[in-house]
Amino acid sequence: MKNYKTILQEAVTETTINKSKFIGYSKPVRDEAEALQFIELIRKRHWDASHNVPVYLIGENYSIQRYSDDGEPSGTAGVPILEMLKKEGVTNLCIVITRYFGGVKLGTGGLVRAYTDSAKEVLTASQIVDKKVKVLLKCLSSYHLHGKIQNYILTNDDIILNDVTFLEAVTTTIYVDPEHEATVIENLINLTAGNIEIERVDELYLMICDGKVLEDLVI
Repeated sequence: MKNYKTILQEAVTETTINKSKFIGYSKPVRDEAEALQFIELIRKRHWDASHNVPVYLIGENYSIQRYSDDGEPSGTAGVPILEMLKKEGVTNLCIVITRYFGGVKLGTGGLVRAYTDSAKEVLTASQIVDKKVKVLLKCLSSYHLHGKIQNYILTNDDIILNDVTFLEAVTTTIYVDPEHEATVIENLINLTAGNIEIERVDELYLMICDGKVLEDLVI
């Protein structure tokens, strides 16, 4: 996969709806084996629950997608969660919603809303992040050009500033989309009349949340 959305971390949420307790669990997963292991863990933890509804999506274009209603009426639990996750555009994650029946029937519509809302709640708690391929460029320039370079970087949505160091010269490292790499390099060369050294350092996977880089991983 190239660019995709997933979740940052495991999370647990709990809510009560008409006396039924819904506990949401979420986990980022890399493959189906990891998803199945997580589902089994929750089932063992809540062996006495009325239902443990699992859903997971893995791969580009959701090449692996599995769900179960786990005894709830067909189409009232697993499918609504699956469709909600696909609408959010997230993959490589597993969600399990555990229900302890409280004695009040929710009806078909009520079940759909309860399971969907519980899944949304735990998804939010997990924090949706972007995983994006970026190229790391190192730019070496003189001090008097730093303002121009900085302004270009900060006003360009295709560039993420990584670091700036000031020694004998100014070293600026930036992340750019692979498809915009040549254009960014050309613009920086033109902007500085060729008085800049640009080195392609690496190609990385960035984990981005709310516009901030949380982690970079060598591909």
